[in-house]
Amino acid sequence: MTETELADREWRLLRDEPRDGATQMALEEVAAERALEHDLRTVRVYSWEPSTLSLGYRQDAASVDWEYCEREGIDVTRRQTGGGGIYHDRYADISYTIVAPADEVPGDLMDCYALFCEPVLEAFDQMGVDADFAAAEQASIYHPSCYLRDINPAHDVVVPAGEADAQKISGNAQYRQRDVVIQHGSISYDLEPDHHVGVFDAGLEPRTVTDRVTSIREQVGIDREEAVETLADALCDWCDAAAGGWHEDELERAADLADRKYGSGAWVRKRETLEGDDART
Repeated sequence: MTETELADREWRLLRDEPRDGATQMALEEVAAERALEHDLRTVRVYSWEPSTLSLGYRQDAASVDWEYCEREGIDVTRRQTGGGGIYHDRYADISYTIVAPADEVPGDLMDCYALFCEPVLEAFDQMGVDADFAAAEQASIYHPSCYLRDINPAHDVVVPAGEADAQKISGNAQYRQRDVVIQHGSISYDLEPDHHVGVFDAGLEPRTVTDRVTSIREQVGIDREEAVETLADALCDWCDAAAGGWHEDELERAADLADRKYGSGAWVRKRETLEGDDART
């Protein structure tokens, strides 16, 4: 599918407000339901309040320093996507989501990544950040952390483009819920290396992060609001989305999902799903 074909469908752009981690993950499920049941696709840009550690779907909860997270007021949830944990700082992280029916996008995973990351790479280009998919794999430093595990050319975005030892600036992941593809990603606007390593029970040094990861602020120095708006505009242009918002019934559904699933200890610590939950296919 091309951008022209994407623009033939109905899309909404959400410049979303900060929300807690459980609600952010619940809203992705809700957006998937809206795409299936109401033929409305979603792109959105959002942040996390409070700062949140999102665990990968199969990640062992024992890798988390729970006392550190509680002491620092850092929330913990679990994503539907795999990979390592990501510390989403309220200020330093910019996140996005793309939700579309599976039969409208490439069936090949790598082709779908390439399509869905087009607006992300375009946003970096407009900001003046020399970013692209990694040119080569890099070995894992600490596997439980998304930003410190192996760098994958299929979906990790690095700076500068084309260099084998480039630094990571964005991680992206996909999952399918019923017949919908959901891609979400984390973009480093700035770095909080103490928290990036502190949330894990590993005794890592903050320099481990600053050596492997870079940020928009470090690269080009623009302010966060400009970076957010550039990403939102690139997503909007990519699929010709109309500015929109969540419907009241969506927010009610998300609040219920956040309470029963994404904010529950059973899901976060043990990956136990709701009875009848068919979110992962």
